[in-house]
Amino acid sequence: MALLSPRRMAATPAALLLLLLLLVAATEMGKTAEARTCESQSHKFKGACFSDTNCASVCRTEDFPRGHCSTHYAARKCYCERDC
Repeated sequence: MALLSPRRMAATPAALLLLLLLLVAATEMGKTAEARTCESQSHKFKGACFSDTNCASVCRTEDFPRGHCSTHYAARKCYCERDC
């Protein structure tokens, strides 16, 4: 049975630490930053909002890519969204 030399024993923790750091760096590089979402009540939508599809169509005329209906003070309103 061969014993490890003191030099090799000292290098083993350093190699493990380096391997761990590389692994952490690789997983961090794979993450993507999520964009924040900005929301604004539609200025052109008329009436109560019951259809997300209709709301989204009106929002596109206001230069927003998305829209959805949401309850605000007991009234259904159309809110437009975009990534900010």
